[in-house]
Amino acid sequence: MKVSESAGRLRKMIEKAIDDEKITRAEMDTILQIAAEDGHIDPHERALLNQLQEMIENKTVRYIL
Repeated sequence: MKVSESAGRLRKMIEKAIDDEKITRAEMDTILQIAAEDGHIDPHERALLNQLQEMIENKTVRYIL
């Protein structure tokens, strides 16, 4: 399955949050905007978003308001 261009950008943003071990509200808003910009969240994008959500829930990545 070919990965969309937006999924590639989404991956970069999520990897940055993982490396930083934190994510700001602005970064989360940007991630959600990228995922929804084409009007469709493909399976790859959904997997990335789920991974990020799990990491926030288990506090591997801290959500900074």
